[in-house]
Amino acid sequence: MSRVLVLGGSRSGKSAHAEALVAGAGEVTYLATSAPAAGDVEWAQRVAAHRARRPAGWATLETTAPDDLRRPGTLLVDSVTTWVAALMDQAGVWTDEPGAPDRLARRCDDLLDAWTATPAHVVAVSDEVGLGVVPETRSGRLFRDTLGSVNQRLAGSADEVWFVVAGLPLRLR
Repeated sequence: MSRVLVLGGSRSGKSAHAEALVAGAGEVTYLATSAPAAGDVEWAQRVAAHRARRPAGWATLETTAPDDLRRPGTLLVDSVTTWVAALMDQAGVWTDEPGAPDRLARRCDDLLDAWTATPAHVVAVSDEVGLGVVPETRSGRLFRDTLGSVNQRLAGSADEVWFVVAGLPLRLR
């Protein structure tokens, strides 16, 4: 069907815009890609705010499995940012495990393959992390670089790309 990428900074309104893009679709499956953070009250409040905004009829699937993008229907992915972080965790890049860069590359390729092969109408939300200062830490730079690369690849095969700033969506493609 179609692939739509919605980019923006933190708290830019990108999730609300993505939700508006699928609002008339009827049945929507919300792919929640963030693992619950035990004891993190602020994160739990953010998750609760997202849930409160969504229609009660939407199905929610908590996942970081790229193959879940291959399901039919209308999918809302929120977010690619936390999905990439999970892929980096799974690959062992934070602790310099042997083979970690290759495992991460394969996991990112799997995500991009699922994105291009999906039969669904999918709207994916991701943070644009390349507009700020260069991260001070190696891990911060690795995350910024990995997410930036994934975003570029997603945008390259997206039918629509949006950039949201201060709640204002700008269509790039």
